Amino acid sequence: MALLKIARMGHPVLRAVASPVPDPTDPEIRRLAADMIDTMMDAPGVGLAAPQVHESRRIIVFRVPADRSGGESVATTVLVNPVIEPLGEEMELGWEGCLSIPGMRGVVPRHARIRYRGVGLDGEAIEREASGFHARVIQHEADHLDGVLYIDRMPDLRYLAFNEESHHVAAALTGEQGRD
Repeated sequence: MALLKIARMGHPVLRAVASPVPDPTDPEIRRLAADMIDTMMDAPGVGLAAPQVHESRRIIVFRVPADRSGGESVATTVLVNPVIEPLGEEMELGWEGCLSIPGMRGVVPRHARIRYRGVGLDGEAIEREASGFHARVIQHEADHLDGVLYIDRMPDLRYLAFNEESHHVAAALTGEQGRD
């Protein structure tokens, strides 16, 4: 498979609404999904949306490692034409980074619990409920399909930082003094 070039913030493909995929079983879609997985793993990341690799199509790939999610893991998954439904009003703040905004991360509110649906590469329906980190990854990647970046969801840009400076933001959030 091939490693794909990741679009960075400022490229118009990241601000466009992606097109639905008419046939998830198409060999071209399978090839794109495989290349997206290779690219995500190489980056390394936990999710990647097709617009991030300059393909304006409604495809996301993701994984949920147990060490990032408090023990819940989800194997690498391809989700075509995803739809998200919030389960309740509860929102959670959490850190997010993005392969299209390298070197930075910010505190973003997301729905605590969601249900998501889509289609796999075999044409079979996928429907799952998710919470915590799993829900955050799905919401983040699905946003890319609608031209939304995590910074657009941030209510306070004071909580946007370069990775190596984010301990200062974390300290401010918890009321502790940051270290230099």
